[in-house]
Amino acid sequence: MAHPASRRRKPLTAAVSALIAGLVLVGCSGPGPESVPPADSRSAAGGGLLAEHELSGLETPEVIERLDRMHVDDRPSGLLASVRPDALVLSDEQERSVQLPMPDGEVYVSVAPYRQQTHECHFHSLTTCRGELGNEAVRVVLTGPGGEVLVDETRKTFDNGFVGLWVPRGIEAKLTIEHEGRAGTARIATRSGDDPTCITDLRLA
Repeated sequence: MAHPASRRRKPLTAAVSALIAGLVLVGCSGPGPESVPPADSRSAAGGGLLAEHELSGLETPEVIERLDRMHVDDRPSGLLASVRPDALVLSDEQERSVQLPMPDGEVYVSVAPYRQQTHECHFHSLTTCRGELGNEAVRVVLTGPGGEVLVDETRKTFDNGFVGLWVPRGIEAKLTIEHEGRAGTARIATRSGDDPTCITDLRLA
């Protein structure tokens, strides 16, 4: 028969584990679709935000590349970078905001494969989203309409546990990721302005 103190420790241990998991897998947070006023890099506020984070003069893909490849500890805590199908929305604690347009023919989609734990996400946040498998080699296969293979290569997840993909606009595709003998699939769509850019339901089994 278990000792009463042992029985009390089990719920406490579970609660502590859940708290730690929540801290490790920080959910993607960012301004909602209607909460950011239209702004661009030509405004004084927008230009100041970009300059403060050394992003001035960069095209949208270059800004995404720089932020997504940063080590988690180096990512600016006061900057939110929300990836939408049509724009990258940057905002900060001073209520400055910038919307940088996405390329006409592509959408940036971020995927966090997982084994045990994940979180809900719709629009990927380059500075706050965290996944389970950081800095891991994974095989990525993206199959488009008619079975066309758009991507088939081994990549390393970023420090935040995500893999970033530039996906042709206006399609539906099947994504398969393999890691250490396990595999999972997910659907990716780039047909509307509300399609998710953050895929966190691809479980490796």
